[in-house]
Amino acid sequence: MWNAEVLKSLVAVTCPCQMVQSHSRLYPPHTVARHQVSGACSECEEEALWVIMCASVKYNIRGPALIPRMKTKHRIYYITLFSIVLLGLIATGMFQFWPHSIESSSDWSVQKRSIRDVPVVRLPADSPVPERGDLSCRMHTCFDVYRCGFNPKNKIKVYIYSLKKYVDDAGVPVSSTISQEYNELLTAVSDSDYYTEDITRACLFIPSIDLLNQNALRVKETAQALAQLSRWDRGTNHLLFNMLPGGPPDYNTALDVPRDRALLAGGGFSTWTYRQGYDVSIPVYSPLSAEVDLPEKGPGPRRYFLLSSQMALHPEYREELAALQARHGEAALVLDKCTNLSEGIPAARKRCHKHQVFDYPQVLQEATFCVVLRGARLGQAVLSDVLRAGCVPVIIADSYILPFSEVLDWKRASVAVPEEKMPHVYSILQSIPQRQIEEMQRQARWFWEAYFQSIKAIALATLQIINDRIYPYAAISYEDWNDPPSVKWGSVSNPLFLPLIPPQSQGFTAIVLTYDRVESLFRVITEVSKVPSLSKLLVVWNNQNKNPPEDSLWPKIRVPLKVVRTAENKLSNRFFPYDEIETEAVLAIDDDIIMLTSDELQFGYEVWREFPDRLVGYPGRLHLWDHEMSKWKYESEWTNEVSMVLTGAAFYHKYFNYLYTYKMPGDIKNWVDAHMNCEDIAMNFLVANVTGKAVIKVTPRKKFKCPECTAIDGLSLDQTHMVERSECINKFASVFGTMPLKVVEHRADPVLYKDDFPEKLKSFPNIGSL
Repeated sequence: MWNAEVLKSLVAVTCPCQMVQSHSRLYPPHTVARHQVSGACSECEEEALWVIMCASVKYNIRGPALIPRMKTKHRIYYITLFSIVLLGLIATGMFQFWPHSIESSSDWSVQKRSIRDVPVVRLPADSPVPERGDLSCRMHTCFDVYRCGFNPKNKIKVYIYSLKKYVDDAGVPVSSTISQEYNELLTAVSDSDYYTEDITRACLFIPSIDLLNQNALRVKETAQALAQLSRWDRGTNHLLFNMLPGGPPDYNTALDVPRDRALLAGGGFSTWTYRQGYDVSIPVYSPLSAEVDLPEKGPGPRRYFLLSSQMALHPEYREELAALQARHGEAALVLDKCTNLSEGIPAARKRCHKHQVFDYPQVLQEATFCVVLRGARLGQAVLSDVLRAGCVPVIIADSYILPFSEVLDWKRASVAVPEEKMPHVYSILQSIPQRQIEEMQRQARWFWEAYFQSIKAIALATLQIINDRIYPYAAISYEDWNDPPSVKWGSVSNPLFLPLIPPQSQGFTAIVLTYDRVESLFRVITEVSKVPSLSKLLVVWNNQNKNPPEDSLWPKIRVPLKVVRTAENKLSNRFFPYDEIETEAVLAIDDDIIMLTSDELQFGYEVWREFPDRLVGYPGRLHLWDHEMSKWKYESEWTNEVSMVLTGAAFYHKYFNYLYTYKMPGDIKNWVDAHMNCEDIAMNFLVANVTGKAVIKVTPRKKFKCPECTAIDGLSLDQTHMVERSECINKFASVFGTMPLKVVEHRADPVLYKDDFPEKLKSFPNIGSL
C-alpha cells in the first residue's frame, strides 16, 4: 500500500517541471525552447494528478478527495487509462527541463544588495510553528487598526522585512531564492506611496519570504521562518501573497503554511477557505499574457461563439465539452494540447483541434465567450489570458472566489455557470443580448489592463483594498473600481453623500464674478446682502490691469466680504473651489444681475436645500436637436421646456467647483477659457452627468434685462455669442460621449404665490413678475 509520501514522489517522477520548482520562477520554461510558459508546470501537475488517482484506486489508498466532482462510476475508467497516461508522462520526462534561475544581483531593497550577501538564519528543529490559519478572523477581530493611526493622506504604511536566508539544522536552505514574480511584487510595494522604511510607523508587514508557489516551499520550515519575524505577533497585520496554493494529492484552496492571524492574498480561494472581508482573492498571474503582443480587438461578434483552450482538464469536463462541440458545430471550438509539434516550438504557445494548430493566446481573440474551468486548483492563469483577449470568461468552477471580487463587479465582465448546468451553457449564453455582450467584452479587457496585466497591478490593487478597509471614508468608489476611464463620464453616479435637507443655519456663499463694472457690482452686492440666509460674499476680481476699489468705497454689509484677485481673466475662475467657501451652498451670480429680489434669492436657496444635488436657478434655457443640420442647437426663446439654468444666477453644491476645476473631462475647461463663453453650459453638463438629474428652475422670471449694459462690456450681446453656444453643446456632448441634459416642464414657485391672501400670510411676497 502506498502512503501520501509515495504519492508525492510519484508526482515528482511524472512531472519533471515539479523537480525544478524551487529553483525556477513561478512558471518555469517548457522543454527545449527555454521560453517562459504560462502554467506549464500547473498543466503537468494536473496530468500527474490523474496518475495518482489511478494509483489510489488500484492500491486502495484512502485520504482526502483528490478533486471535487469526482464520480465513482468513472474510477474504473482511470484504471484503464493508467498505463497510457503513465507512458505519456514518462515520454514527456525524457525532454530536458532547464531551471530558469531568477537569482539576481539585486533584490527589492533600497540597498540593492546581492541575494548571496544576505544574513543566514538557522532554524532549530524545535523552532516554534504558528497555529493554522484562523478561519474566524475578520478585520475587527484579528487586525490591529490602531497601528495604522491617523494619516492625513489616508494611506496605510507598509514595511517589508529585510531579505534573509533561512536554513535548517543541517544547513539546507528553506528556500534558496525568491522568484522573479515575488521580486517584482516587493519592488512594486517599495516604490509605492504605501512603503515605509520605519518599522515603528508600519501598519502592515510583508515578509521577504517567497510564498507565491507552495510547490517550492518546505511547509513546516517556512512556517518556522515566519514565526522568527520581529513583529510577527501571531501574524497580526502581516500580509502573505500566494498564487499557487495547496499541493498533491489534495490541492487545498489556501496556502498550507501555518500562518495564524496573517492576512492572505491568495490565488485560488474557495468559499470554504476565504475569510470574507479579511483575505484578498488575487489572480493567478499569467506571464504569457503579459509577454505576448496581443493588440486590443474591438467588441462585437467573433468567429467562434464559445471556445475552450485549457489543457489537462478532468475527463468528465472534456467529454461534456466534446458533446457541446458536436451539437453546435463550428460555433464552438474545443482545443487541447498539441502532440505533433516539431522541436523548438513552445507547446504552451500552441493549441490543437484534431490536426489544426492554433496560436495561443491569439486564438482567444477569435471567440466571444471563453470557458474557464477548474483544474486541480481552483484559480487558473487562463482567466488572465481570456480577459486580455477581450473574450468574455464563462466561469465554471463552483465555490471559486473570483479575483478582487470584494470590489470588482464580475457580472459586468463574465458569466458564472454552475457545474451541473455545463451541458446547457451554450443556450444560457445565447440568451444574453448582443449589446450586453459587447459591454462585457470591453469590461473584460479593461479588468485585465487595470488589475491583471502585471505583478505590480496585482500588488497595488491588493493594498488598495486593504487601505479602503482601514480608511473607509476615503475609499475608492464602486465606479472608480469598475468603470473604464472612457465611460466614467458617460455613467450616472451621484457623488454627493448629503443629508436629505442641509441645515438652514449654514446659509450660502455668494460668488460674484466681475471685471470692471463697479457701479453694477455694488448694486448687486447691496441687493444680495439683504437675503437672510447669506453667510459670506466673495467677489472674484477678474481684471489684471485694474485694481479693485479701495476698501472704504465698498458697500457696508452685514456679512463678511472678501475680494479675490485672479492671475488670468478666465470665466472658469468663478467655479474655482476657493478656501473662503465654507458653506455647502454656493450662489453664482453675475455683476449685472440687479433685478432679482431678496425674496427670490431666499426662495431659491430654500429650494436648493430640498435638492442639494441639483442646479437651482432662474433663467432657463433649452437644447434641441436640429434634424436638418443633424446636430444640437441652443435655444433661449420662451418655451414650456427647460434643460439648463444659467449660472449667472444659480445655486449649487460647492463640490461641483472641485469637479469643474479638477475633473472636467477632455479639454472643455480650456476651451471655455479660450473662447470666453459657455462656462455655464459646461457646469450644466457636469452636474447632469454625475447625478443623472434635471435642473430646477425657480420663480416665473424668464429673462433678465440689464439696461445699463452695452455691447462693449456684455459678452452675451456679441453677434457670435449664440452661434458659439450651439457649438458648445455639440462639442461637450462629443467629449462626454453622451447628452446628459434632461428636459423638464416644471418650475418651483412659492406656495400661495398667486393666491388671493394677505401678503403677511405669504413667506415670499416679493416674487417678481416676468
